[in-house]
Amino acid sequence: MSGFAGVLGGPDPAAALRRLGAEPAWSGGEAAFAGAIERAADGGWIACGDVVVDNAAELRRALDLPGASPLALLAALVRAHGADAGRHALGMYAAAVWIPAERRLWLLRDGAGARTLYWTGDASRGWSFASSPRALRRAAGVSGDLDLVALRDYLTCAFVPGERTMWRGVAELRPGTAMSLPDGGAHVFWEPVERIEDADAPLEVHAARLRELIDDAVRVRLPASGPVGVYLSGGVDSSLVTALAARMAPGPVHTFSLHFGGGYANELEWSSLVARHCGTRHHVLEFPASIIQKHLPESLAALDDPIGDPLTTPNLLIGRAAAAVTGTILNGEGGDPSFGGPKNTPMLLHALYGGADDLTTAYLRSFGKCWDDLPSLLTGDVRAALHDGPPAGWWFAPRLVDGGMRHFLNRLLDVNVRFKGADHILTKVANLTSASGLAGRSPLADRRVIDASFATPPEHKLAGTVEKAVLKAAVSDLLPAEVVHRPKSGMLVPVQAWFQGEMRPYARAMLLDRNARTRPYFDQRTVKEWLDTPKVPKRGVKLWLLLTMEVWLRANE
Repeated sequence: MSGFAGVLGGPDPAAALRRLGAEPAWSGGEAAFAGAIERAADGGWIACGDVVVDNAAELRRALDLPGASPLALLAALVRAHGADAGRHALGMYAAAVWIPAERRLWLLRDGAGARTLYWTGDASRGWSFASSPRALRRAAGVSGDLDLVALRDYLTCAFVPGERTMWRGVAELRPGTAMSLPDGGAHVFWEPVERIEDADAPLEVHAARLRELIDDAVRVRLPASGPVGVYLSGGVDSSLVTALAARMAPGPVHTFSLHFGGGYANELEWSSLVARHCGTRHHVLEFPASIIQKHLPESLAALDDPIGDPLTTPNLLIGRAAAAVTGTILNGEGGDPSFGGPKNTPMLLHALYGGADDLTTAYLRSFGKCWDDLPSLLTGDVRAALHDGPPAGWWFAPRLVDGGMRHFLNRLLDVNVRFKGADHILTKVANLTSASGLAGRSPLADRRVIDASFATPPEHKLAGTVEKAVLKAAVSDLLPAEVVHRPKSGMLVPVQAWFQGEMRPYARAMLLDRNARTRPYFDQRTVKEWLDTPKVPKRGVKLWLLLTMEVWLRANE
């Protein structure tokens, strides 16, 4: 992932860009860009960004631009189609395109959110943008203070959802959006839409269509030569990507699995079975608590916003191991958000049987994080500041409660794709593979695969008690039946045990420090109580959120 930044407007855009800590690679009076840039031969556009276009060959023919780079193709699409340029480009991208004749800057982000783009500003002080929010803390008008709404939402779901970021005044460009500056207009060029096709067709028809799309999604993400890696958990999603890579890759396929040492549950039996079945070169890595603790600061420093997923540090470390043998790593991320996994069960039961909670509260509780603890966890000053802010659930309620999709399962999956997928899963993949020196690829987050999910009748995604039924049917010939049909258990990180043992002194020293960065936000009595009673169920997951926030803040000083 390539870093880039830019400034539009203000008295001296180049000087403003330097204040962000970036040296201009191009300055045109009204705008300045940092990072790798490209220009049209006729001067019609100047662009910078991080762009991978999966349908590049098709676009080169359509635009009559033989040999054009992915960034040049995207810029040419912007010049031709403006706000709808992203409809024509499949892939992963975040980019800025300046059209001098129109005095207009376009910011674009791919539909699934595989790349990130952040911005701040207004007409009076100018606009700044960057692929990471860290530099924008230095932009004019940005205080560097925490966004307390983002903090509350992070504690609720373990990531920062929606357009807010952890830094007040710095916004995220949402996936599938083109933003025009200086007018500030945002246009959504792609999002999941419920368009059920062939509602009466049997499961096998939908599975066959999906299989063609998945085959191509894997194919276009493979390197042209040399070895490729796959993160292999042993679940159906990573296993199907492994099986297809083993069939299609031009070079050897390396698979990587992890565990946390003896005595802790793992899925090595399943990942080893898949590796043998597919004939990969399999690598198994062990990450005990001491290793996780040692590398926690550097893994969190690589993230745009904090992500309270205990797999974050293992993801960085396994990426470094993969980088020793390949430059490209594939994964199975995207299967659950698009097709439904076991974490949807609480919401589906709520939809069927109801409950004491309204739909919004039920969804917030379904994360199993700190929603119910906020009154005692947040300090009185933070709670008071939040009183007049947007209500909890502001980011998903319009789509889940009042969304335009008729089927509840599809509304739930839509929220998962737009937030869990973009703000947690794909952002984490992008940040950590880049930090490992890898090109990370997520075939199941392909826009066409997501579209196929929302064209499939819901009863073929959740068939009785069978989750992701159409996906499993699509790949049943690739894998042993016991892998396809086994219940999903997920990668269980033993944080509950760690906070009762090896990691407890570290957590106490960080969170109860007189100079703890989270002290203004977290009530120290609650923090101490949690640290003193680590055996309480779910206590480990909650402590991990607090520790992650503390370490992330220190890493971002």
